[in-house]
Amino acid sequence: MVKETKFYETLGVPPDASEAQLRSAYKKGALKWHPDKNQGNEAAQEKFKELSHAYEVLSDPQKRQLYDQYGEEGLEQGGAGGGMAAEDLFAQFFGGGSAFGGMFGGGMRETGPKKARTIHHVHKVSLEDIYRGKVSKLALQKSVICSSCEGRGGKEGAVKTCPGCNGAGMKTMMRQMGPMIQRFQTVCPDCQGEGETIRDKDRCKKCQGKKTIVERKVLHVHVDRGVKSGTKIDFKGEGDQIPGLLPGDVQFEIEQKPHARFQRKDDDLFYHSEIDLLTALAGGAIYIEHLDERWLTVNILPGEVISPGQVKMIRGQGMPSYRHHDFGNLYIQFDVKFPQKGEMRNIEKLEEILPPRMPQAKPTEDAMVEDFDLEDVDAHNQARAQGLTNGDDEDEDGVPPGAERMQCASQ
Repeated sequence: MVKETKFYETLGVPPDASEAQLRSAYKKGALKWHPDKNQGNEAAQEKFKELSHAYEVLSDPQKRQLYDQYGEEGLEQGGAGGGMAAEDLFAQFFGGGSAFGGMFGGGMRETGPKKARTIHHVHKVSLEDIYRGKVSKLALQKSVICSSCEGRGGKEGAVKTCPGCNGAGMKTMMRQMGPMIQRFQTVCPDCQGEGETIRDKDRCKKCQGKKTIVERKVLHVHVDRGVKSGTKIDFKGEGDQIPGLLPGDVQFEIEQKPHARFQRKDDDLFYHSEIDLLTALAGGAIYIEHLDERWLTVNILPGEVISPGQVKMIRGQGMPSYRHHDFGNLYIQFDVKFPQKGEMRNIEKLEEILPPRMPQAKPTEDAMVEDFDLEDVDAHNQARAQGLTNGDDEDEDGVPPGAERMQCASQ
């Protein structure tokens, strides 16, 4: 039993699918959803990325084993959570360039020597670490050329071009369907798509004929102060090694973790503070623990009345600016907590302290007047009250509350 089936479902294959089934499913889906064929279709582009990522994981035996046992979480923890860019995988699968031959306009460009895939990783960083800066030690698994056979897969001269496919890895087959003959490609069964064959006794004992082995590599990722989510940090030549190709790169993308106290927008920080009514009216102090373990004492002066929802600013106490190290501002939004029923004492003294009551329209002497007391909204009427507070005076189909509805019956 596999832990997750998401990647298999993306490719439309069962969890026990063979390598040939995976290649066939990817090829079919990649040609269908490729951006060159679906220009301007964002859903198709996202589908192409998902398809490519699923195939990139399941076509790698080590990654597939991790995924089958532990799911996507296991890939991340095992240092194999990165992946090849969708276009890079497509180019490698179809031998570079666009498989459409310009049919849909444009296509991928291929310049210079071919490189192995770029390994992509998301590096999640806390807001505290972004505020102070840090160096992260991150381990990853990558393929390196086998030192025992020097990337040949076996003894020198033992590796032969597959006679069944002439080294292409694919064979063209024909099948008769009624009066028509269907021509299609399939993975060569003689070499399993490798394009080469080698006798078992001649295989390299270290890499088992795979030409590469998996190696653990630790990289030091410098997280600069004030770095923003989406920033990419590249390590050139630190990616996978494949015989006949230049070493690939490793790319880390910074992702800021959510924070319990602060929200960030560019170089500014936003903080919610709940204060009591006495502090809002008569002043006082609030205390804020900052991201570098300092505590800020924020003074509210007597008579500086704070209204519910009001926003105040402390200049220069936001985030450091990336690579400039100026600082943004800290914005504080105040929520004023009013006393609960039964907590008020000496209410009559408020008449002496607070400004006079607001004038209100009063009924005339000959008007009919009824007296009512307020009551709390019960659970049954909560939804109706919520509609009022949200300013929603019409339901979703545009019919005002209480209006009579008409239905048309089909004849």
